[in-house]
Amino acid sequence: MSLSTAPYISFPGTTAEAMTFYQSIFGGELEMLTYDSMSTEGFPVKPEPDAVAHASLTGGALDLRAGDSIGDEPSPVTSDTYSLIVTVGSVAEGEALIDTFTAAGGTVEIPFLAAPWGDTYGQVRDSFGVLWQVDAPAAP
Repeated sequence: MSLSTAPYISFPGTTAEAMTFYQSIFGGELEMLTYDSMSTEGFPVKPEPDAVAHASLTGGALDLRAGDSIGDEPSPVTSDTYSLIVTVGSVAEGEALIDTFTAAGGTVEIPFLAAPWGDTYGQVRDSFGVLWQVDAPAAP
């Protein structure tokens, strides 16, 4: 059996911008499919033609799928019930990653500091509402 998993995020109309931003950070190949390239006959709602039906970012440091929420009231992305964790190779890499998110409008939720378990750890919420945990493991 061959399996793989990836998180899927429904963005409120910002999928193209978010996924392009994530590709700039994590690399990989980005593919996006919009509703104007397919028939939406029979859909219970009428999505905007340029809305992203499906996006996939693969082959880099992040494997992520996403699409624009469709319907009258898209759900916000911001939540404390999920997050994505990024393990970096050094404290400097963690600081640089957090700086990249904050320079693009993100906010630090937990400062990137020495954690009780020995790693350096912090959290940043990006401008799209996604919460990222950043962890730099302690040196062995």
